[in-house]
Amino acid sequence: MGEEVLRGGCLCGAVRFEIGLPVRAVVACHCGQCRKWSGHYVAATSAYLENFKLLAEGGLRWHQSSPVAKRGFCGVCGSSLFWRPESGGRISILAGALDGKIGLRTAAHIYTESKGDYYAIPADGAAQYPDCGANLEVPK
Repeated sequence: MGEEVLRGGCLCGAVRFEIGLPVRAVVACHCGQCRKWSGHYVAATSAYLENFKLLAEGGLRWHQSSPVAKRGFCGVCGSSLFWRPESGGRISILAGALDGKIGLRTAAHIYTESKGDYYAIPADGAAQYPDCGANLEVPK
């Protein structure tokens, strides 16, 4: 992994990781699963698996949330951390799990038709899709 990395982890430190750049812009998912898992909507970046490295994984647990993906979280403190599709060679990392300022912006809101009725989608200039219409790739 090169010099340019982002680091992050869970609230208690039992899970720590680093991601080599580049990473995808942040995508906010408003689907029902993401809202249940996080308590709100999920804002996540994404990286190729070969650029992702676990530094501490003692608390890491995985839940197969659908036939196509699993979700990673800390079994010690409960922090929601990762969404990993079964194919595609990438992993999504919740932006809030990254340390400090990360220099990324929200590029899209997806599954907006499923959003909760208790909030408005931020007027942040990001594209909005009623389903998973945002096919934002990780830069090469």
